[in-house]
Amino acid sequence: MLTLGVNIDHTATIRQARRTVEPDPIAAAVLAELAGADGITVHLREDRRHIQDRDVRLLRQTVRTHLNLEMAPTEEMIAIALDIKPDYVTLVPERREEVTTEGGIDVSGNLDRFSEVVARLQGGGIPVSWFIDAEPNQIQAASKTEARFIELHTGKYADAKSETEREKQLEVLRSGCEMANFWGLRINAGHGLTYWNVYPVACLPGMEELNIGHTIISRAVLVGMERAVREMKLAMKGEL
Repeated sequence: MLTLGVNIDHTATIRQARRTVEPDPIAAAVLAELAGADGITVHLREDRRHIQDRDVRLLRQTVRTHLNLEMAPTEEMIAIALDIKPDYVTLVPERREEVTTEGGIDVSGNLDRFSEVVARLQGGGIPVSWFIDAEPNQIQAASKTEARFIELHTGKYADAKSETEREKQLEVLRSGCEMANFWGLRINAGHGLTYWNVYPVACLPGMEELNIGHTIISRAVLVGMERAVREMKLAMKGEL
């Protein structure tokens, strides 16, 4: 059954805007789980622009579903992950200048180093997912690293300006899923998904989990976290 990982980064974005103590991402995670979230996702960035080290440590102690730590494959983040032991990590590209993650990570161009990263993390008991574009060379490379998961970048689909382009990008994602299934990779997806565009992605073959943040937090500001999560679960089933 398709599951929902709620990314609570932007709860921390609001808090960090005033460098204060609220809203607390820990409370957001509790409410999300009470509303039916199947997992909690956070991205600990190098510049600590939203989620802080303290948040990840407390989430590890309080999350009752599963904790997905998004992070760049750097020595600092690898050490933090091996210490905190999230349920799995999603390795993502990162640039200080970007507003949000702009695309998938280049696994095929860094195969040797990234294979070593996967071996270290999975050797420490942490399953690894690669956040990649739905490109054959990236999917095959992800398989060669022996990672357990991939997370397909859905940004081009979400940003499509016409129905024709949206359908084209959905076909790219569908082909990516079929290839990932062939290579024995488990499949997640995320980036830019909303209540209005999520259902076609939810229907892709082999899709296991959607990681969604901004649209849920945006709605939660107006209607509350629990309602926002429940409505996303409905949208994923085409029932909203």
